[in-house]
Amino acid sequence: MLKTMKKSIAGAGIGLAFILAGCGAQGNDDVVIYTNADEEATSAMESALDAAGYEGEYILQSQGTSELGGKLLAEGDQIEADVVTMSSYFLDSAQEQNEMFADLTFETETLEEHADFYTPILGNTGAIFVNTEVLKQHGLEAPESIADLAKPEYEGLVSIPNIDDSSTAWLMVQAVISEYGEEEGKAILEALIANVGPHLESSGSGPISKVQAGEVAAGFGLRHQAVVAKESGAPIDFVDPLEGNFSLTEAVAVVNKDDDEKSQKAMEMAEVISTDAREELLTYYPVALYEGETVDEAHKPTHSMTFDQPLNVELLEQHQEFFNSAK
Repeated sequence: MLKTMKKSIAGAGIGLAFILAGCGAQGNDDVVIYTNADEEATSAMESALDAAGYEGEYILQSQGTSELGGKLLAEGDQIEADVVTMSSYFLDSAQEQNEMFADLTFETETLEEHADFYTPILGNTGAIFVNTEVLKQHGLEAPESIADLAKPEYEGLVSIPNIDDSSTAWLMVQAVISEYGEEEGKAILEALIANVGPHLESSGSGPISKVQAGEVAAGFGLRHQAVVAKESGAPIDFVDPLEGNFSLTEAVAVVNKDDDEKSQKAMEMAEVISTDAREELLTYYPVALYEGETVDEAHKPTHSMTFDQPLNVELLEQHQEFFNSAK
């Protein structure tokens, strides 16, 4: 989903949204940053870069995950971008196919090991959330698992994202496959998708919007969104599903280019994004990624899980096919 931008430019027959940081049009020395991040994250990155003295020296271009992923795989190091922030699994696949990213020249003290050519900038964790008032109206018990959302009493009262449009849905599919396997998992997904009906959303934030509006009783999406909604006083609660809370990270990488001076500046900006922007990013995406970082207890999932296979585009495509076969 394209985000709110400061300026829009259409080109090559495709509508792309551009955030122009600083002033004026792109110059030869401007560092081009491609990102799939949402508005809160791009704002945090801009603030950090400007405070570090790079205002007017970069252009931040925001694109959807599938659109940007397609460009990475198709264009490799010929891509216009000098810096990319993107879902880590897409960066891994793009590097494997195109060897397009340079190893980072700065040290990062992350909690988990990662590839040498990127470092994480934010994390997203999946969970169930409910509208407590709508549950009461329909005489429903709060779900404890994703499988509960597939029960007949939830017909028409569940919203989930579509895995073809949003990687948030992948967090749910991973949990289902990990807990139940493909055969039982497909049966659960078939019943769940039938319950969802018209509430299959094209964005990861779609389900929480419908739950908050009272259009449905429950949904699956990003955990931190439900935590914030509850803390604001809305009749929202969050449920860590028994199948587990899976997570995805977005990371920053530097494209391997021939321009040594510009590549050095790109590397410096990547370091700023991964360090100086983290304090603000943690307020929107409260997942600890680096040593010394802490988050409130409410933001710590009860059933944190890691998928038993490496995440990459090929696995995503397999799980998309699995999800679609259950429709």
